[in-house]
Amino acid sequence: MTVVVTRNVPERYRGFLASCMLELAPGVYTGPDMSPSVRERVWAVCCEWAGTLPGDGGVLMTWTDKEMPSGQGVLTLGWPRKELTELDGVWLDRREVGSLTTE
Repeated sequence: MTVVVTRNVPERYRGFLASCMLELAPGVYTGPDMSPSVRERVWAVCCEWAGTLPGDGGVLMTWTDKEMPSGQGVLTLGWPRKELTELDGVWLDRREVGSLTTE
C-alpha cells in the first residue's frame, strides 16, 4: 500500500495524484498495488514540481517496505520539515531539544 498525504499544494499536484491514485479524503491518496517503478515516477514528478510549493506546503509518501525500519518507507518534500532517524528498527522524528531553564 502506498499513501501520499499533501498539505497546501498547488492544484497540479492534486490533479496528477488523483490521476494515478484514489483520493480517499482531501489531500490523502492511496495506491494499494503500486509497483516500485510507478511509485518512484510519482515521487519524481512531485520533486520536479517542488519549486511551486508554498512555505507551508508539502508532500509525504509512505509505503510498505520490509527492508526499511518498521517495515515502512517514508519520503517527505517541503512540510513537514523533519529528520527521520532509525533507532532499533523503528523510524523516529528527530528534533532539537531547546535548553531547559528552571525558574
